[in-house]
Formats: sequence, C-alpha cells, structure tokens
Amino acid sequence: MRRGAALGYPRSFFRLLLVSLALVSLPLSAALVYSAWRAEQLSARSQSALYDAVHTARTSRALFDRIGSIDRLAQQTAILGDAALLDDLVRAHHNFREVANELKRLRLGDRAREALERAIALEGALLDMLTTSASGKIDRAELDALVAALVGHTRTVMAASHDVVDREADALRAEAASMQQWSMLLALFGAAATLILAIGLTRIIARPIAELDAAIRELGRGDFSRPIHVHGPSDLRTIGERLDWLRCRLAELEDQKNRFLRSVSHELKTPLAAMREGTELLRDGVAGPLGTRQRQIVSIMRENSVKLQQQIDALLDYQRALHAAASLHIAPASLDDLVRDVVGAHALAAQSKDQHLRLALEPVRIEGDADKLRSVLDNLLGNAIKYSPRGGEIALLTRANGNAATVEVIDSGPGVPPEERESVFNSFFRGHRKADSPIEGSGLGLAIAREYVEAHGGRIAIAGDSAHGHFQVTLPLRQSRTAARAA
Repeated sequence: MRRGAALGYPRSFFRLLLVSLALVSLPLSAALVYSAWRAEQLSARSQSALYDAVHTARTSRALFDRIGSIDRLAQQTAILGDAALLDDLVRAHHNFREVANELKRLRLGDRAREALERAIALEGALLDMLTTSASGKIDRAELDALVAALVGHTRTVMAASHDVVDREADALRAEAASMQQWSMLLALFGAAATLILAIGLTRIIARPIAELDAAIRELGRGDFSRPIHVHGPSDLRTIGERLDWLRCRLAELEDQKNRFLRSVSHELKTPLAAMREGTELLRDGVAGPLGTRQRQIVSIMRENSVKLQQQIDALLDYQRALHAAASLHIAPASLDDLVRDVVGAHALAAQSKDQHLRLALEPVRIEGDADKLRSVLDNLLGNAIKYSPRGGEIALLTRANGNAATVEVIDSGPGVPPEERESVFNSFFRGHRKADSPIEGSGLGLAIAREYVEAHGGRIAIAGDSAHGHFQVTLPLRQSRTAARAA
C-alpha cells in the first residue's frame, strides 16, 4: 500500500487517466504553442516590413518630387532673378530637408544612405549657389551639373529603397522556411516524446489492472496461498485489499471443507471397518454356526458396508477431481495418441470379455491438459467395456472439424434411455438398472469427465438416437487466452 503511494499515484484511477492524458498531450501542445508563437512573430514582422517598405518607397518618391520642384525653381531663378522665386526655393529646400530627415530615420541600406547624404549636400550647395549669386550672373553649366547630380543621387535612393523591399522579402522567406523546418522538427520531437510518454504511462496504468487480473485468476484457479497486493491509486488498492480479504475467506472455507471431509472420512471409515470385521467374523462362524437366514442377513450387512465404503471413497475422489479441473496444464497434445494410450491400458479388460476394439483415428493436434483428457477417455472406454456384452464391438473415432476436434466412443451395450441422457452427467446419478444387470457404478465418472471437458471449453454429450452407447466429446483445437492464463 505504502509502496504504491510512494510511486506518486493520484488518489483515484480517474485522476490517473486525466494526468496521463495531460502528460501525453503536453509535448504536442508545447510544439503547437511554440509554432503559433513563431507564426505570430513572423506575421508581425511581415506587417512591419511591409509598412516600412511602403513608407520608404513613398518617402523616396516624395524626395524625388521635391527635387523636381527645386530644379524647376532653380531654373526660373537663374533666368528671371526674381526674389519671390528665391523665397519659394527656400520653402522647397525646407520641404526637401523634412522629407530627407524622415527618410534617414527609416531602415536604409548603406548605398541608399550614402546617396541620400550626397543628395542633401548637393541640394544645400545648389541653394547656396542661388542665394549668393542672386545679384550676379549664374553659371548655367554649373547649375545644370548640380541639378543632374542631385537627380542622380535621388534616383539612387529610390532604387535602393526598392532593394530594401526585396531584401526584406528575402529575409521573410528565409525566416518562413526556417520556421517551417523548426515546426517539422518540433512535430517529430513532440510525436516521439508523446509516444514514449504513452508507452510509459500505459505501463503505469496497466500495472495495477494486471495485478488485479492476476489476483482474480489465482482465485479462480483455487490458489489462495499468495497475498494480494495491488499498487496504484487508492481506489484500486482498496479493491486489492477487498480481494485479499476474499482470498483469506476462501482459504478458510477451503480449509474448513477439507477438514470436514477428512473428519467425515475418518469418522465413517472407523465404524465401517469395525462392521466389516464383525460381519466377516460372523460369516466365518467365529461366534458359532449360522443358519441360512442368518447368513443371508450377514451377507446383506457386508455388501452394504462395502457399498458405503465405496461411496465415501467416490465422494473424496470427486472433490479432488473438482479441484483438479480448476487448474489445467495446457500444452500441445496429440488426441489420437491419447486414445491409443488409453486403448492399450484397457486391452486386457476387453480381451477378457472377447470384445473387439475398432479404431478409426485421424491425426489431431490440440492444446489441452493431457492427463485430464486421458482421464476422460479412460472413463468413457472403461464404461463401454463394462456395459458392452461379451463378444461385442467398441469403436473409437477421432477427427478434426474446423476449429474443433471430436472423439466418439461407440459400444454395443444397452445405451442410455432418452429420459436419462441429460441427467447421466450429474453427480451421483446412476440411472435405472435393468433387473438382470449386475453392473452398478458410483455415478461420478461421467460427472468428472464433464468437469474436465468443460474446463477445456468443450462439450460432452450422448450422440444420435442409437439404442447402444454413443458418447461424443468436442474440444477446441486452440485454447482461448483466458483458459491458457488460468492454466
């Protein structure tokens, strides 16, 4: 009990199942949560990159537009020399600087940033040229060269901004591929971890159930010697304790039954032995000569004392047979070889009555307890020899039919009346003898045979409507897992 609690089992089997389910789902859940987190990060970065790319493209385009305005105003100022145009040029200069400063705050590559710095410097130089030469002659060639250089660097900024978009797209594709690889690895790892956890937890869950199953099977076999200990949740341990209590009670009852049978056997056999000895002495004339009537009475007393002794022995044998039927030693066996062994054991008895044994045996391999099956065949053949007349024929047949094996014992005796065919397999049933039949059995042979056959999952019955004895035993070729474990 304490050991099961030390293993950290939950208090109930239901909680154990819930904990097991949670642990099994944990690796896959963790992989799913991590994949969702990475996907969310990738989505957020994609949105940010898309916004930055669009903003960079718009700002660089706005910068180019500002250069166009500056170029136009510079050309007009150089030609007209109007001071009002110079004010417009200064305002265009401030607008250009605002856009340029905003562009500098964005994520630009080195080439775009260098071109932007050069464009800012050239725009400042162009403004200085126009403001300092407002009263004099402006060199148109120098002006055109500055404007051309300024436009060229602005175009470089625009082209570089498109490169930024392409670079961000490549980075996002690489990150998406990396996330896909990681997701696959995590899925594989989660599946492997889930499988390992499932196997381990299955063993943990199955252990107390297997212990309960083994304990119940031991009780079913009549083995009450080993204490029952079940490890696991408290409710299963409680069931184990109840089974152990039941084991103790069954062991007590079994011991009481055995003591009772031994006591009855001893208490009855002792006076029976004295009665038999007394009748033997009377019959031998030790107490004096007996008359004819007296000898008849002594013979009756002796015969009934012998019958009572046989009944007591048969009762004890039947109890031992019932106990033996509960425990089978399953192993492969040849059914036709078992029949031959039994026939060999009864050959002398059949010869003494000039009976002919006819065998029609097909090779049949089955799984069963050879000793108990031999006992069944021994009982059926013994009855056939006993009840068949002198010079009669007894046939024994074996055959396989699908998943079952069949043994038939057919004799030339009087058979069993239809009204007794069900009762003949009951304990202590001996039927109605014919007036001229001296044969009388104990009424336990066929009952024991039925116990052994049914323990194998088979059936024994009287076949057909023949006026002679015809017993048929059907056995499965393979024992079920339950019967095999019970063995």
